[in-house]
Amino acid sequence: MATAPITTPARPLAELTLRGIVLGALITVLFTAANVYLGLKIGLTFATSIPAAVISMAILRFLPNSNILENNIVQTIASAAGTLAAIIFVLPGLILVGWWSGFPFWTTAFVCMAGGILGVMFSVPLRRALVTGSDLPYPEGVAAAEVLKVGTESAAGDVENAKGLRVIIFGSVVSAGFALLAAMKLVAAEATKNFRVGGSASGVSGSYSMALIGVGHLVGLSVGVAMFVGLLIAWVGLVPYLTAGNAFTEPLDTVVSGVFRGQVRFIGAGTIGVAAIWSLLRIVGPIIGGLRSAMAASRARSDGETLALTERDLPIGIVAVSVLLTLPPIAWLLWIFSAGGPVHEHPLAVIGGTLIFILIAGVLIAAVCGYMAGLIGASNSPVSGVGILAVLGASLLLVAVFGHGIDPSRANALVAYALFTTAIVFSVATISNDNLQDLKTGQLVGATPWKQQVALVLGVIFGSLVIPVVLNLLKDTLGFVGMPNAGPNALSAPQAALISSLAKGVLGGDLDWSLIGTGALIGVVVIALDELLGRTGRMRLPPLAVGMGIYLPMSLTLLIPIGAVIGHYYNRWAKASPNPDFAERMGVLAATGLIVGESLFGVAFAGIVAWANRSGPIPAIDAPLAVVDAGFEATALWAAPVLFAVAIGLLYRRTRGLVG
Repeated sequence: MATAPITTPARPLAELTLRGIVLGALITVLFTAANVYLGLKIGLTFATSIPAAVISMAILRFLPNSNILENNIVQTIASAAGTLAAIIFVLPGLILVGWWSGFPFWTTAFVCMAGGILGVMFSVPLRRALVTGSDLPYPEGVAAAEVLKVGTESAAGDVENAKGLRVIIFGSVVSAGFALLAAMKLVAAEATKNFRVGGSASGVSGSYSMALIGVGHLVGLSVGVAMFVGLLIAWVGLVPYLTAGNAFTEPLDTVVSGVFRGQVRFIGAGTIGVAAIWSLLRIVGPIIGGLRSAMAASRARSDGETLALTERDLPIGIVAVSVLLTLPPIAWLLWIFSAGGPVHEHPLAVIGGTLIFILIAGVLIAAVCGYMAGLIGASNSPVSGVGILAVLGASLLLVAVFGHGIDPSRANALVAYALFTTAIVFSVATISNDNLQDLKTGQLVGATPWKQQVALVLGVIFGSLVIPVVLNLLKDTLGFVGMPNAGPNALSAPQAALISSLAKGVLGGDLDWSLIGTGALIGVVVIALDELLGRTGRMRLPPLAVGMGIYLPMSLTLLIPIGAVIGHYYNRWAKASPNPDFAERMGVLAATGLIVGESLFGVAFAGIVAWANRSGPIPAIDAPLAVVDAGFEATALWAAPVLFAVAIGLLYRRTRGLVG
């Protein structure tokens, strides 16, 4: 009797490899730097999963035994680090309030690491609730999975992957090239015109930033329209209303800018805050239901059920120990940061209370941000709104201990402490916002969750080591608007300025709550309108996007709706093409190239400025690449929109040509 041949089970594909980790770390350096610059310039960051996946596949395809799961680990590491860069929405506030003169490397890195690792751990138990046990769309996670599948599973995928890389490179070159022309002063970087409207005033401004076109394409038409509505509320409604009756004894530009920065942006903060709270209320039910199903599955596993590889998370014991092990370093950071200040008068109450606040707020934020990322994508999730709520909570806790009316030096120390606390909570928010999106990608490609969760921790560590270096480079060269000796090319750091102003207002007792209340009322109206539109099945009006449209300067928001319209019509064409999914992905990659090119040029330009000023010239050289003098400004102003439109048209035409 013949014996049956012995078969051995197929060997699992390699996932967490050394070369994948190294490649993920290298991509991390590029995308983290790009996101730090973009966030400081316009208050928005971009998701790095898809471009990281494309670059990984383009490189690893030349190495033996590369596979889809290894590429997935690379994009997981890079996306975690790129997302962590959103910490710059808080940390520059310590420069703006005068507490730091630079970003201490290890302090900054440890803040990012501690909060980021907490973000990974807090979101591990949510994977079953919000990824495998829910019907959330996870748009970016699904898109990244499709890119990985097409790029690694077929010969046709190799061709499509190569085309995708070419589109990213071409978009990056076009974007960086235009930014170079602007740095050479051959085209204008921005156009602004403020004007009187009867007894009041308003203004129109636009930045010739190709990155904003890319952002608009990625966020989509609903978000773009919502931001435009917010822009109209701010500049057609609020600015003219708040400048009415002004004697205009100061220059018009000063009046308009002062009203916007000192009043309108706080109204926008109120809108963002209400919208964030509404988002939290909407997701409490689904999260509780998902957690119940996760606990039921856990009981089934404890009865002896074997878990598939694709269902193995980090053990809950390791998660709990990791959370506990982060608390002593966080307490030490808080102690060192607050040395010599009023916090040390009540160290147990304040630092102990801060740790409890970080834990409670972290758990809630992980759930909120994870759900929002699943609903609208990590790029569109309003983590800055979460930061606003976090700084208000941290500031009010300090008010409960120290009260109002303290002297300015003590108040400034407490403002700095509130910002430092918020930075840790914000790191939790950014990573939990990204984590579940990556785990959705992993689910769709058959990855092992615990290996992805380890990769996320590695991405946090790599990103934490890059962020302080880039922050110091940008601070020392371009500077931030509102800091001493900031030059004309200073980065606006909009969220950091708002969050630090809120902390100062709460702790100083002089925050104009009527402005916040007005914004909250606008938020309630927008929420009602959005719900009404949802019931009619029409295009939604995301309240958080409206709030951002009110809060951000028009120069940073005007092109986003334009980019959204361009993306909308491109996608309409893509849907009618022979290969609609591939055509749409190519559009996403073209938009990503616009963002990456300009962002990386911004970082490179900062290095050029640093080199030009290495001997400390007075005045400082802020335009080292300029090849024309001020007499060319009028020509540059007219040339900019023409070249800008032509370049965008060429990019999308080439993208359509590559689609075939």
